[in-house]
Amino acid sequence: MNQIVECVPNFSEGRDPEILGQLVQTIESVPETAVLGTHMDRDHNRSVITCAGAPAAVAEAALRAVAQASELIDLRRHAGVHPRLGSTDVLPFVPVRGVTMKDCVALAHETGERIATQLRIPVYYYERAALRADRVRLEQVRRYGFELLRDRIANDPERAPDAGEARLHESAGAIAVGARPFLIAFNVNLATTDVSIARRIAHIVRERDGGLPAVKALGFTLESRHQVQVSMNLVDFAVTGMAQAFVAVSREASALGVGVASVEIVGLVPAAALDRGAEYFPLLEHFSEDLILENRLAARLPQGTA
Repeated sequence: MNQIVECVPNFSEGRDPEILGQLVQTIESVPETAVLGTHMDRDHNRSVITCAGAPAAVAEAALRAVAQASELIDLRRHAGVHPRLGSTDVLPFVPVRGVTMKDCVALAHETGERIATQLRIPVYYYERAALRADRVRLEQVRRYGFELLRDRIANDPERAPDAGEARLHESAGAIAVGARPFLIAFNVNLATTDVSIARRIAHIVRERDGGLPAVKALGFTLESRHQVQVSMNLVDFAVTGMAQAFVAVSREASALGVGVASVEIVGLVPAAALDRGAEYFPLLEHFSEDLILENRLAARLPQGTA
């Protein structure tokens, strides 16, 4: 397999493993596509599936999964701490080998058009696939969420979709489709129930508020753990990696009299991004070698190392 694309759909369901299992089966039913990893989070009520394979096959698998999610997940009955637009919330394509970012942008646009026309789900393009400057950042696309967007999409030209009708799918909402480099979803769980502390730290460390470059962050309550979380997306780990992000969060937490309980990686991580000697590593939950992207590619795809 000379060309490999990664796709990391995020689904608005993190409490029913049967639904996740069905989505995995749907993706793997497409030849030349393999699921590399899954992650479920009850508090976020969100699941992440990492898959990879030949570009056209991955796009087809993504379309089928979005279609199935629209039947299995009803946003009108969904509740969780993570912001979301739709039953499939985001659908990013990532170049791995023999594929350029330009190729992934084209793949995102082709898949988005199919989602809009075949499934009647409105599409917003983000990151490198964005058609508007104010939609490059995912948080700008998703800032209204499903409920508010439902009331504004038809009447506010600024919220009109990039593809499809200006009307949310009744149960599946909308979707953000994009192309981007590797992103590391890195969470730091704090030993407190005071969510204002997590939100304060997120505000300090994220780039948009003057914090660390290439870092996005939000603060959430984890009711099932009786903890709070600083949830981060590291959009360029060569600029700010997990070690730097962890030090910044733990420093602010310590200044507020709060300890770090654990850290977690959502999805897979490139080997170059992992520092086994860093302060965060002993606190990393459920770490195994299968979390490393290259290992999963080698195991699941012929000649699949990045």
